[in-house]
Amino acid sequence: MTEAIQLIYYDDIYNSVYIPYLDLQTRTQIFYGGSSSGKSFFLAQRMIEDLMDGHRNYLVVRNVSNTLRTSTFNEAKKAISDYGFSDFFKVRESDMDITCKLNGRQAIFKGLDDEEKIKSVTPQKGVITDIWVEEATECRYEAIKQLSKRLRGRSKVHKRITLSFNPIYKSHWIFKEYFAPAGWCDDQKDYNNGHVSIIKTTYKDNEFLEPDDIYELENEKNEYYRDVYTFGNWGILGDVVFTNWRIEDLADQIKSFDNIKNGLDFGFTNDPTAYIRTHYDRKHARIYIYHEVYKRGLSNAQIYGDIKNTVGNETIYADCAEPKSISELNNLGLNVLPCKKGKDSILHGIQWLQGHEIIIDKSCQNMINEATLYQWRQDKFGDPINTPEDRDNHLWDALRYAYEAEQGGRVFAWA
Repeated sequence: MTEAIQLIYYDDIYNSVYIPYLDLQTRTQIFYGGSSSGKSFFLAQRMIEDLMDGHRNYLVVRNVSNTLRTSTFNEAKKAISDYGFSDFFKVRESDMDITCKLNGRQAIFKGLDDEEKIKSVTPQKGVITDIWVEEATECRYEAIKQLSKRLRGRSKVHKRITLSFNPIYKSHWIFKEYFAPAGWCDDQKDYNNGHVSIIKTTYKDNEFLEPDDIYELENEKNEYYRDVYTFGNWGILGDVVFTNWRIEDLADQIKSFDNIKNGLDFGFTNDPTAYIRTHYDRKHARIYIYHEVYKRGLSNAQIYGDIKNTVGNETIYADCAEPKSISELNNLGLNVLPCKKGKDSILHGIQWLQGHEIIIDKSCQNMINEATLYQWRQDKFGDPINTPEDRDNHLWDALRYAYEAEQGGRVFAWA
C-alpha cells in the first residue's frame, strides 16, 4: 500500500519563514516569539510530515493534560485535514493519540501532571524520537530535564526535544539555561551551536493572519504585553498585583476541604468563561485553589455540563452583569447567586485577597498563569497606578466573587 502512494508537499501551505526548519536535526530546538506567529501550527505540520515519512514517533506534552486537547491536539488534526491526509491517520479522541495507518508511527499527547503515565509512554512501533513541549514556560526545569531522558533507545534518526512558547520574563529558567549562554539579543532571529537551535518569529512572519489580528497586536498599549506578545521579546515584568501565592500539590488534602467557595466569571468569544473552586481556611487566612474551568465559546448549557458534577448543589457566586446567564444556569439545576459590584469593588477585593496566603494546586495552570501575569496599569512615565490591567484576571475575578461575602460585602439573593 505504501509504495502506491506518492506524497507531495506544497510550500504554499507553510509560512515560508519555517521551511528551512522542516528537517532541522539539532537535539534541542526552541521555537519562540510573539503571538500569532504560526510557530505551533508549523510544528504540528512538521510532526504530521514526520509521521507520514515513517521514521519518527512523537510525545507531545504540556504542563497540564487538559490544556492539550484545545491546543496541540487540535493543531495536529487541522494539519492532517489541510494536507488531505485524513484517510491515512487514526485519531483516538479519548486517549489523545494519532497513528499513521501506513507505518504505525504515532504522536502521543500527555500532560506532565501525570508523571506515571509519562514514564510508561511507549509507541507501538520503535521508540520516542521527538518530544514537543508546548507552552514550555509553564514547565519546571526538573520536568524538562526528566523529559529529555525519555529520548533513549536505537533510532535511525537524530532525537530531538522541541520547546515552543511566548517569552515571559528574563528571570525565567529557560532564558537562563539557553538564551543567556548564547548571548541572545532581542533583535536576533536565529542561533545554532550544533546542539541548541533558537528560532524567533512574530506576527510579521505569519502570512495567513487577518487584518483584525494584526491591528490588535500593533495597537497594544501596555509596554510589557507589546514587548512579549507583539514583538516576541523577553519581557521585564512590571508590578504584578499578587505576590502572596505559591504552588503546591494539594491532591492529598482535597478530601479534607470542607469550607468550599465557588466563583464564576462569564466569557465567550474573546474572554474565557472562568470557574474556580476553593477551600477557605479562615483561621489561618489561607485560600486553597484546587479546581478550575477556563474555556472560550461555552454556552450556558456547556458551563452547566462542565461544573455540575463538581459543585452539585453548592452555591456559586457569579458576575452580576450577566443576569440572563445566571437565570439560565439556575433553571438548568445549578445554584448560582449574583455578586454585588459597587464602587471600588475590584480594589477592595484585591486588597482583601492580598491579606491572605493563596495556595494554588499544580493542576490549575491557568490560575498560575494569571497569577504570574496580572499587573497594575502604568502611567505615561511607566510608573504603576492603583488600577489593574483588565486582562489575565478572569479567574481572579471569579475568586473575588466567590469571597465577596467574606469581605464584608453584601451578596444579593437571586429571585
